[in-house]
Amino acid sequence: MNRPGDDLVVPAGPGLPKGLVVPAAELVERFSRSPGPGGQSVNTSDTRVELVYDVGASTTLSDTQRQRALRVLEPQLVGSTVVVVASEHRSQHRNRVAARERLTEILRTALAPPPPPRRPTRPTRGSQRRRLDEKKQRGATKALRGRVTGD
Repeated sequence: MNRPGDDLVVPAGPGLPKGLVVPAAELVERFSRSPGPGGQSVNTSDTRVELVYDVGASTTLSDTQRQRALRVLEPQLVGSTVVVVASEHRSQHRNRVAARERLTEILRTALAPPPPPRRPTRPTRGSQRRRLDEKKQRGATKALRGRVTGD
């Protein structure tokens, strides 16, 4: 589990055969007042969490991982940093945990290799024949629905 203040542990998965450990020194947490749920102390406590991780300057990523992450995360990046915001919980601790889990999931998806390209296939001769037979049968069924003539 990723506890606030500790290193961020990304479990093994596609693109990360041994997993990944991001040192706590590379993560920056900022706190501010949250517009989310709360009681009397909602306007006085800093429960909103911003977790900032600089992908471009990270020492834990290899060059290929860094390039892949920067390419995949490009729409979300501010410069070369990823900013994750959590404010859905009333407690700062739970928001910190939520932000770390979100960053873990973002890194896992960003570092996963792209799927293999689709290899186009052609329908078999038998499936083409069955499809055409079915179309002919359906047309014949509809042709029988015409007006009834009195013979």
